[in-house]
Amino acid sequence: MMTCSKIVVESESEHMMCCASCGIAEDDDNKKLKTCTACKSVRYCSVTCQKEHRSQHKRACKKKAAELRDALLFKQPESSNYGDCPICLLPQPIDPEKSSMMSCCSKVICEGCDYANQMRQQEGKLEQTCPFCRHPLPDTDADHNRNRMKRTEANDPAAICMMGFIRFDEGDYQGAFDYWTKAAELDNSADAHYQLYNLYDEGKGVEKDTKKKVYHLEQAAIGGHLDARFNLGVIEKDEGRLERAIKHWMIAAKLGYDRAVEALKVCFRKGSMSKDVFDEALRAHQAAVDATKSPQRDEAEAAV
Repeated sequence: MMTCSKIVVESESEHMMCCASCGIAEDDDNKKLKTCTACKSVRYCSVTCQKEHRSQHKRACKKKAAELRDALLFKQPESSNYGDCPICLLPQPIDPEKSSMMSCCSKVICEGCDYANQMRQQEGKLEQTCPFCRHPLPDTDADHNRNRMKRTEANDPAAICMMGFIRFDEGDYQGAFDYWTKAAELDNSADAHYQLYNLYDEGKGVEKDTKKKVYHLEQAAIGGHLDARFNLGVIEKDEGRLERAIKHWMIAAKLGYDRAVEALKVCFRKGSMSKDVFDEALRAHQAAVDATKSPQRDEAEAAV
């Protein structure tokens, strides 16, 4: 039986072929090693070996796990949690009032495409239908609710998340918690994670829990939720970690979030960040804002 003491370990990948405790090498036929779920940097042949090695590995594991978490947390998302309009394929506006979720298909349509569809139907004297799936629009709130329940029963994460909002508005915090938990599990929904953060923060439907609160806030930020990202920056600043706060606000600013730009302005005026970095944030912010604009959306806004 080969062990790591009998081979020269030349790389991290080779090191990962051996149990970090007893040194036994992975065998394609019999012995399969399992990776440490926290740091992903060592492997073990058994639970016994993992427990025996814990005292030696604990400090390095914690450090490596924190580094991996930060790498994920501070990665710039390609878009906000709103994503793109499924019709025009432009980034959704940051203002949620400028888009609508269709109860029939759970698609979120920007106001420009929604308005263009309404004008087309009015001019052609056509039946009013969803601009995406062409399902007839509901006539009553009861019809909307039936559509949402159909999507919810089909395990549509967006519909499930919306049901969480409905239950919360009704004062059913436990029901809201259950729906948001399911949406987070099914689709890692940034909206659901952010609402779970609020529940754990306020103790509604669940007991207050700081660890779970921070976890859900970070998951929401990783998913592109801009309020979550901004709030993480505020928390870091309040705890004296301004450099990390600026990183969070830079990410949010580059996605078009105005409040993050205002926070960065304060940092720049106080000399906490360079002009080059601040200018980079301003340029990226403007580019993100411009990317959400279109003639259709301008027409829709003017018509309101």
